[in-house]
Amino acid sequence: MLSLLQKALVILIIVCAHQISFCVEFDKSLMYKIEQTWEISKVPSGFPVDFCLLTSGSRQYVAYYDQDRRMTVASRSVGSDTWQYKILDSKIGWDSHNYITMTLDRDGHLHVSGNMHCVKLIYFRTETAGDIATLKRYPMTGKLEDRVTYPQFLKDTNEDLIFNYRNGSSGRGMRIYNKYDCATRTWSRLLDQPLLDGQGKRNAYPMGPLRGPDGRFHMVWVWRDTPDCATNHHLSYARSSDLLIWETATSEKIKLPMTLDNTALCVDPIPPRGGIINGCQKLIFDSDDQPVIMYHKSDSDGNMQIYAARFEGKTWKVYQLTDWDKPVLFSGGGSMGFIGISISKPVKLDGGMFTLTHRHRDYGSGRLVIDEKTLKPTDRTVTLPQTHRYPAEMNKPQIDFEGIGIRRATDIGTVDEAGVRYILQWETLGRNFDRPRKSPLPEPSTLRLYKLSRDN
Repeated sequence: MLSLLQKALVILIIVCAHQISFCVEFDKSLMYKIEQTWEISKVPSGFPVDFCLLTSGSRQYVAYYDQDRRMTVASRSVGSDTWQYKILDSKIGWDSHNYITMTLDRDGHLHVSGNMHCVKLIYFRTETAGDIATLKRYPMTGKLEDRVTYPQFLKDTNEDLIFNYRNGSSGRGMRIYNKYDCATRTWSRLLDQPLLDGQGKRNAYPMGPLRGPDGRFHMVWVWRDTPDCATNHHLSYARSSDLLIWETATSEKIKLPMTLDNTALCVDPIPPRGGIINGCQKLIFDSDDQPVIMYHKSDSDGNMQIYAARFEGKTWKVYQLTDWDKPVLFSGGGSMGFIGISISKPVKLDGGMFTLTHRHRDYGSGRLVIDEKTLKPTDRTVTLPQTHRYPAEMNKPQIDFEGIGIRRATDIGTVDEAGVRYILQWETLGRNFDRPRKSPLPEPSTLRLYKLSRDN
């Protein structure tokens, strides 16, 4: 069957949402074969939480929780089979929010943060560049670091290291930004106030900041009033050239912090329980470098639909992309599984097209192809971009347990070897609202690192 798929040039896909038939041509050049595999550790399999893989030059780093739930960093020299391990003084429970993230500063020091959901800041940094044995726990500024969630490292336009996080809780929080000084090895506030502030009544769930093709940072978010995911509302947008001065889509300078009452930030005033959820907002740029936001919400009849929004003229214009006739109702707190609707990150195609895939609990899975000029679905023939197809043995779970699934982390660094990719893979059960599962549980999973090369 795999060889037939490789040879196939055209596959007809029926998109049930609009009954549109369109031809999709696939490029078969990105089949991969396994060059080498490393078994790094045993890890928990009773719940999912994201690990991190970072390759930079001659060093490779993996951050994960071992089978005893201890935060751990493993490292090796690229080209070596010898791994170095450092167990950090932090242990995870059952919370799928508590992912691990890491980065390198310009001096080669590793920065690691994670295992946080409304707890005191957990952050480590090496004292000797490239040596994880010297990872040591530090505070940052020491202020507003008591209820931290969602750590994120990024670089500004000068390649200086920035760290942002939520302080507070779901329904009551603010987004804080810090800046790192390599010379003094200290952190200070990038901004003297929060970037996003729920004013004690709500919190923002941002996607980004992401660097756009115009060189600016773009951010899209929704507000949420309570821990109940149904209370997400008001899709919003802002942009910045330097992460310091922010503006609306009309280039109007924004007074910080950004709050709900600044209506100039609103893209779509979706009310609470209006069908949007944090994380569903997706950002892509059209051929004129204009941001396009895709998301889902309920229509005026209460049925779930997918939408696209773009700033045109003097206002945001919203386009409905589907015509479903069933509602999707959701609610609850903690890490949510499939809520009945999901959409993928949009992809830009040649010929002025976007495409995204979706999953609907009543209509199944499908694909939309969207004309970027009209932001309407189209039946034109399109060629999908090259995709990474993994060897068959990577797609079969090694643990025989009902509900087990494969988890992967792609490399957030850069690989110097042409045609090579590294993939981190393990297996877990699905989300359980961050609550402990009763026995029996599956055996610990093997965390594997795969080195893949193109199989032409």
